[in-house]
Amino acid sequence: MRHHRNVTESSGKGFTHAYRALRHRNFRLFFAGQSISLIGTWMTRVATAWLVYKLTHSAVLLGTVSFAGQIPTFLLAPLAGVLVDRWNRRTVLIATQALAMVQSLVLAALTLTNRITIPEVLALSAMQGCINAFDMPGRQSFLLEMVEDRADLSNAIAINSSMVNLARLVGPSLAGMLIAVTSEGWCFLIDGVSYSAVIASLVMMRLTAAESKAMAAVLHHPSMLAQLKEGWDFVRHFAPVRTILLLFALVSLMGMPFVTLMPIFAAQVLHGGPHTLGFLMGAMGVGSLFSAITLVLRKSVRGLLKMIPIAAAAFGVGLISFGFSRVIWLSMLLLLLTGFGMMQGLTASNTIIQTIVPGDKRGRVMSYYTIAFVGMAPFGSLMAGGLAQSIGAPRTVIISGICCIAGSLWFTSQMEIVRRAMRPIYEQLGIIPAKFSPQVNEVSGG
Repeated sequence: MRHHRNVTESSGKGFTHAYRALRHRNFRLFFAGQSISLIGTWMTRVATAWLVYKLTHSAVLLGTVSFAGQIPTFLLAPLAGVLVDRWNRRTVLIATQALAMVQSLVLAALTLTNRITIPEVLALSAMQGCINAFDMPGRQSFLLEMVEDRADLSNAIAINSSMVNLARLVGPSLAGMLIAVTSEGWCFLIDGVSYSAVIASLVMMRLTAAESKAMAAVLHHPSMLAQLKEGWDFVRHFAPVRTILLLFALVSLMGMPFVTLMPIFAAQVLHGGPHTLGFLMGAMGVGSLFSAITLVLRKSVRGLLKMIPIAAAAFGVGLISFGFSRVIWLSMLLLLLTGFGMMQGLTASNTIIQTIVPGDKRGRVMSYYTIAFVGMAPFGSLMAGGLAQSIGAPRTVIISGICCIAGSLWFTSQMEIVRRAMRPIYEQLGIIPAKFSPQVNEVSGG
């Protein structure tokens, strides 16, 4: 018996299939609040990178600050995943957003009064990393509570990615212009204020039934250690999750840290300033946004599996080509491809994992997703900063691209194993017919 409708049947009145998740009131609130907050978040990311580069002119310190902001997530995420599965997820998110607001406002105050130093940037970046360890698995696992119908989950994830990438497009461009005429501190101040929008959206949600169920479930949880082991065993033994996360970890380790080196490309390689950095980040945002829109238009998760290695290869090709470019317009075009590949892989992986993972393990599994996405990046940032200092940023990015292509080839070799493990789950959810022929090489259209 199928417990979930096919995703193509989930459109509500007044919403096309492309925006069907927005028929859920709670998700509409989340969408509105996050849309404002994420613009501030991207402004802060660009402003922090430019501030560090302005203070130090050091690739190593750019990598070090990125490391400080991400290593707490790597260390705390497994524990955070257990707690997210035990605690009320909305309460967790309100707390993380409030703490992130404080972090941004402190950063703004120190910068605007010209008292900011690298040790303070490192400390505040580490604080944000601790917050993210709880916020990311909490936010990802909270999606199903907001959309209620699992058939709309893939659309909600794709819309969420579109929102992130629209902010990635707007935020860096605003930051570049604001830094050019004022200072980085105003970017941090705007970010701090913007958190009030998402906090308000969370408070306004009506989740009485879901909250009662979550609180009742806490009383029946086994020990935290047992839950931690259960989550790790699931990730380690379930081939689809294990394989996707391994590729994702490689791409995050070798590929994602190229963003850390963007100030060097803007200033030294392309001979520009903060506005150039804004243009480069904006171009990557356009590519990512286009990728997210193509996923929003999908009617089903079927077909996403094959996009994961294709996206990793596209990301790698984009990085290699970007490393060779010395002209800003060409670099921006290549970042369109890079952003597309990065976001296509990120969203496809997220959607498939959330579709096939049981609800009671979602927080813990998404904590390992957080480790693969954010937790590996600090090591990559340190490595990228060190390599850029010795062999230059362009060669570092070229090496990163080669590693991403190698990961794509490895994932392709594991596809059949992954398909076989996913097929029963997709049949149960009604994504593919129960009598699906094994001769057809498409468990998820991949």
